[in-house]
Amino acid sequence: MKLKQWYVVYSKPHAEEYAQMHFRLKGLESFFPRLLLPNSARRHRRIVPLFPNYLFVRIHFPEEVHYVLWSHGVKRFVSFNGVPAALDEEVVAIIMRQANSEGIITACSNLKVGEEIRINRGPFQGLVGIIQEPPNAKGRVQILLKLLSRQVRAEVPMEYVESGWVVDDRQRLGAG
Repeated sequence: MKLKQWYVVYSKPHAEEYAQMHFRLKGLESFFPRLLLPNSARRHRRIVPLFPNYLFVRIHFPEEVHYVLWSHGVKRFVSFNGVPAALDEEVVAIIMRQANSEGIITACSNLKVGEEIRINRGPFQGLVGIIQEPPNAKGRVQILLKLLSRQVRAEVPMEYVESGWVVDDRQRLGAG
């Protein structure tokens, strides 16, 4: 019998978990990677899809295609020339190694002291500042702004600052 392979499924908007639940009910192996962002100004952690509207499913092709396509929350397979494209096993394995058993990857900010950043929300929107202190436990970052010909220290929520997220290796290495 042919080995199962990983495929990428495109879901309906915000229906990835719903589709994953239906895959599980049908006995299909799936993986929906999500990112756990640090505490936000709302004082709770946020879990967001790593790839919004996409999840992975491992099936025998073509025998189990209809199980996937007829699952609630699924729009279609990611395909090339009308044929669902199989993923290299190692691609999914790399992402899975960084996730916990629920498919959640812990992230941390890639902001560094001295780095110049742009504020994209809030009262300082559009201004450029320099990171003075890394994000604290409340998800706020200390920055130095140039306002009215002088430098002013300000503390803003992380989500107001243009930045990227990286995998928090400290937790992953400690968990393994």
